Parts: sequence; C-alpha cells; structure tokens
Amino acid sequence: MPATTRCQLVGALILVATTGLAHADTIQVKLQKLGFVPAEITAHVGDTIEWVNSDFVAHTATARDGAWDVLIPVNTKKTVVLKAEGAVEYYCKFHPNMTGRILVSK
Repeated sequence: MPATTRCQLVGALILVATTGLAHADTIQVKLQKLGFVPAEITAHVGDTIEWVNSDFVAHTATARDGAWDVLIPVNTKKTVVLKAEGAVEYYCKFHPNMTGRILVSK
C-alpha cells in the first residue's frame, strides 16, 4: 500500500474514533441575592458545574443525596464534575431556603 494511501487511512480511522467522543461543558450557576441563578439546569454526565459566589456571604452547594458538598466563599468559584445521571436536588447548608436542581442525562 502506498504511503499516501496509508496516511489517508490512518487519518480516516482517527477521525472516526474521535467523532464519537462526547464534549463536556462547563455550566455556570451564580450565587446572588441569596439564590442560585438559574435555580434549575440541565446537564450531561461529565459536565462541570461552576458555582460563582458574587453574594455578600459564603454559601454551600450541597447535594441532598450526599454526592457532593462544596463550600463557596465570597468572590470565589468552585466546581463539581457530574458523575451520574438523574435529578440532583441541592441546597445551601447556611441558607436552606436556597435550593437548586440539576437534571443530568447521559
């Protein structure tokens, strides 16, 4: 097989192999005025949720199922990578009226 044909074949195989790979997104949730904005989001397994605290006090993003518990001080960002599909309800341990929901699919 000529070298040019071999290179084309290898290139085609690489293209086919990488086309099926999923792209993970970063989804930002702001903490402001004692709330999560937006309060409900949709995401995929492997996506990263980035909480940005622009509020005047510290908050947490605490999954009710115990999957994660993130402390987010004032003027900071914290992240969590989603590892399983399903609905994840979360809240702030310091301000339990602050609630959010993430609908995670494959």
